[in-house]
Amino acid sequence: MTLIEGLYTEGAPIADTAAPDGPIAEKWTKHQFDNQLVNPANRRKLDVIIVGTGLAGASAGATLGEAGYNVKSFCYQDSPRRAHSIAAQGGINAAKNYKGDGDSIYRLFYDTVKGGDYRSRETNVYRLAEVSADIIDQCVAQGVPFAREYGGLLDNRSFGGVQVSRTFYARGQTGQQLLIGAYQALERQIGAGTVKMYARHEMLELIVVDGKARGIIARDMVTGEIETHLADAVVLASGGYGNVYFLSTNAMGCNVTANWRAHRKGAYFANPCYTQIHPTCIPVSGDHQSKLTLMSESLRNDGRIWVPKRREDCEKDPREIPEEDRDYYLERIYPAFGNLVPRDIASRQAKNMCDEGRGVGPKVGDFRRGVYLDFKDAIGRLGEDAVRAKYGNLFDMYKQITGEDPYQVPMRIYPAVHYTMGGLWVDYDLQATIPGLFVTGEANFSDHGANRLGASALMQGLADGYFVLPNTIRNYLADGPYEPIDVTHPAVVEAQDAVESRVTELLGINGERSVDSFHKELGHIMWEYCGMERSEEGLRKAIDLIRSLREEFWRNVRVLGAADTLNQSLEKAGRVADFLELGELMCIDALHRRESCGGHFRAESQTEDGEALRHDDEFLYVGAWEWGGDDGNPILHKETLEYEFIELKQRSYK
Repeated sequence: MTLIEGLYTEGAPIADTAAPDGPIAEKWTKHQFDNQLVNPANRRKLDVIIVGTGLAGASAGATLGEAGYNVKSFCYQDSPRRAHSIAAQGGINAAKNYKGDGDSIYRLFYDTVKGGDYRSRETNVYRLAEVSADIIDQCVAQGVPFAREYGGLLDNRSFGGVQVSRTFYARGQTGQQLLIGAYQALERQIGAGTVKMYARHEMLELIVVDGKARGIIARDMVTGEIETHLADAVVLASGGYGNVYFLSTNAMGCNVTANWRAHRKGAYFANPCYTQIHPTCIPVSGDHQSKLTLMSESLRNDGRIWVPKRREDCEKDPREIPEEDRDYYLERIYPAFGNLVPRDIASRQAKNMCDEGRGVGPKVGDFRRGVYLDFKDAIGRLGEDAVRAKYGNLFDMYKQITGEDPYQVPMRIYPAVHYTMGGLWVDYDLQATIPGLFVTGEANFSDHGANRLGASALMQGLADGYFVLPNTIRNYLADGPYEPIDVTHPAVVEAQDAVESRVTELLGINGERSVDSFHKELGHIMWEYCGMERSEEGLRKAIDLIRSLREEFWRNVRVLGAADTLNQSLEKAGRVADFLELGELMCIDALHRRESCGGHFRAESQTEDGEALRHDDEFLYVGAWEWGGDDGNPILHKETLEYEFIELKQRSYK
């Protein structure tokens, strides 16, 4: 059946057949026991490729290497330490209940499902909550310098969407400290010879032999050499696709190519329209920018968010606006959670305030795109030294970028693209629809539903890498080693030829427009029509615009340089070509889902007071998209979501 005027076709339903039966608190223990084992002698005969060295990839590489498998680890950076996980600031969640405020594994499970607006799998989320406490113990043993209370116990703070303190942190550089821990563990295995590191290598194609993932084609980004790497299984830990919007908080190198190449080979792409707009970013300052800077969500613990009540006050120095003329709108609208509402809600309300004409800062177009994040009360209550101890490096970063001192003047913040909840579809074992292909961290879709709670990205990355993947991939590897193949195998030759012809085509177009100009135009389309608010009219327009832009790209892009050398223009061109295809699928997914949920807000589906309105009778499923071919429509496969342990209801944070 063809739907929405031929934009996509609906295929057969899909189901997670790997998840075990039984009480949810016993599923993971049972599954680990039921999975096959691989004895130490046999592990030395098995090869695993891991693409990505962020928290998910580095921890997986270290753990599988220590277990005795032969691991090949790939990253496009010059060092695993430069993976984008290093940019995470605020913290990592774990259900340890150190504060004695009612936290538990079940409450973390509940908060995550509710925060994701009831669009995530119960089984995967409960497992995430269950192993969260082990992550902290692992990282402390590695020497990660978590903040501590006066008595020496690890400290916690709150994050959006919850009413307990469960976020462990290392000042405002938690991601950096956690990545150093995982990096050291990875380097230890590199030294031991169980992991072989390939830095400055970019995966450009997945090798599939007899239906199974058996390797990758990678480009040496320094020499330009196209290399073939073969293995018994492939793990993608390559992060999210937020840079489809051009402006985002992601590092400029972050891309979707590893995932998208796998998608084109048969891996389903799930929920691509679920992207996260982070409410606490430094506002755009002009057309010159190539990325945006995140201010940690942890700042919402002590900072109060407000805008002037009157439009005429928006140009005033905020220190001159009296208390009675300030609208602390999150505290007013959501008294139970206040400034700690989930990210999607805080972001939409910031947009609403600015759309009303009450935004602050310089005008961007017809509106001022900023709201205040004010620490005056916190400094008065705690003292400047205490605030500096908790957030000092974040305040310093803000001052360096804006030239304003947040100890004296309120910060200005505005939402920006940050995280992507969509990703390759995986089952309970983290295995994609291609056997032998496993996907971890932000690269998969499995844990966050339609919105991610703050401090859960680091939790998922390390949970997948240290504890989940090593206990699920062994069930697949126990049937190996698989039949040996070499570079002369027809499937390998086909993959290598595809990469080389694509490189040749990009370099041979010799058009008039730069790669960046196409990327920037795509980003504008995506932000305008598939950003914080989506509508049927806007999404249809976006699909037409993206198709026209993609046609022009392959006709008029200009890629400088040559193939057999360092060539960043060529690297960008391949990534933007994939973003153009992904952007269209994101808009089709957003168009077909005629409901609002979490980070996906359809203007046609909202409550009387402007909150997201789900339609569980129609859309209680994961949308898993199959590649339909270069000339075909994508095929939608639905995985029905069943809620056995949590009551399904409309979210409320009031």
